[in-house]
Amino acid sequence: MEKVLARYWWSFYIRGIIAIIIGLIAIFLPGITLEILAVLIGAFFLVDGIFSIAASFGSKSSGQRWWIFILEGVAGIVIGVLTFIWPQVTILALVLLIAAWALITGILEIIASFKLRKLIENEWLLALSGILSILFALILLISPGAGAVVIIWLSGVYAIFFGLLLIFLGRKLKRVALQ
Repeated sequence: MEKVLARYWWSFYIRGIIAIIIGLIAIFLPGITLEILAVLIGAFFLVDGIFSIAASFGSKSSGQRWWIFILEGVAGIVIGVLTFIWPQVTILALVLLIAAWALITGILEIIASFKLRKLIENEWLLALSGILSILFALILLISPGAGAVVIIWLSGVYAIFFGLLLIFLGRKLKRVALQ
C-alpha cells in the first residue's frame, strides 16, 4: 500500500492546497455568504472523492485493499453532491449538531463534577466547563447564523492545518516514490 500511496504523492499536494485555500477564504473573507462557502466545501469533498477513487485504481492492480479508497471516494462525492443540493440545510444541520453535542457534553460535565467532588479538589472547573458548553449550545440554538460564522472560522483554521499536513505527507511520499 505504501508504494501505491507514494505513486500518488501529488494528489496529497493538490488536496492540501485546496484545503488551505478554503481555510484562508473562511478566515479572511467572513463576509462571503455561507452558501458559497458550503459550495466550496462541497467542491472539496467532491474533488477529494474523485482523487480517492483514482488512487483506488492504482492499488487494485497491486493487489492492495483498493475498496477502502473507493468507499472514501464515494463518501466524499455523495457528501459533496448533497452539499451542492442543500447548502442551507447542510450549514443549519452542522450548527444544530454542534449545539446538541455542546449541550449534552455540558450536562454530562456538570454531573461528572458532582461525582468527582469526593475524589479531587477544584472539581468546580469541570462544572464551569459544563456551564460554558451549555452557554455555547444556547448561543448556537438562539442565533445559528452567528454560530455558523464562528464555526466557519474554526473550520478555516482546521482546513489550513489539515492542508498543511497533507502537503507534508505528500512531500514524504514523494521522497519514497523517488527512491
